[in-house]
Amino acid sequence: MRAAPTCPRCFGPLHAPSVWSSAWRCDAHGDVLPYQPPWPPSQTAAEAMRKTSLVPVWLPWPLPSGWLVTGFGEVGDERKGIRASLVALSGPSLTQGPADILVIAEEPGVGLGAAFAGLDGADPGEGFDSGPPNAKIEVLGHPAPLWCVNGAADRAVYAGEALGNWLWVIAWPAEAGCLIVLAELSLIDLRDHDLDIPFGAFSPRLED
Repeated sequence: MRAAPTCPRCFGPLHAPSVWSSAWRCDAHGDVLPYQPPWPPSQTAAEAMRKTSLVPVWLPWPLPSGWLVTGFGEVGDERKGIRASLVALSGPSLTQGPADILVIAEEPGVGLGAAFAGLDGADPGEGFDSGPPNAKIEVLGHPAPLWCVNGAADRAVYAGEALGNWLWVIAWPAEAGCLIVLAELSLIDLRDHDLDIPFGAFSPRLED
């Protein structure tokens, strides 16, 4: 049995829907969509994400050399559908040691990307895209601009927009953000592809 859902903005506990309210509620952030317990990396999890997500499930494909898919996450429920998707990846950094990346697609206001970025709000914030983009990533064969967002110091945070949803790419350690600029990642929507995905151990970024 999977653990209870948590708040997508702070990962705190939620009050479940009741006879008085149909919403999930966080004491700090009010009514929210529930962040479901992360899926371990497996074909079963990939299939579940493909079938239930209402937003793209972005996967860098082909994967950078040495990288593996290490977990999945989602925000939503059966009543309102899955409104945010997360794909975790792990592999070698460009300097030394391991690195982790989360690729998140979400409807505006959900707050999962901002939470993993270490931001207080639910979205990247006003003016984050006011200057020239800091990186470009290929999305369904078309270039999509990304801007650096000032998140927590131990990670690199990029945000942009794709198909009307926020696109977040968050990397640990912060130096691993160079990979986003240099590797020329190309994102496909996993919902449209049945792939033989290489999986690794469960991402430490998704553990409690």
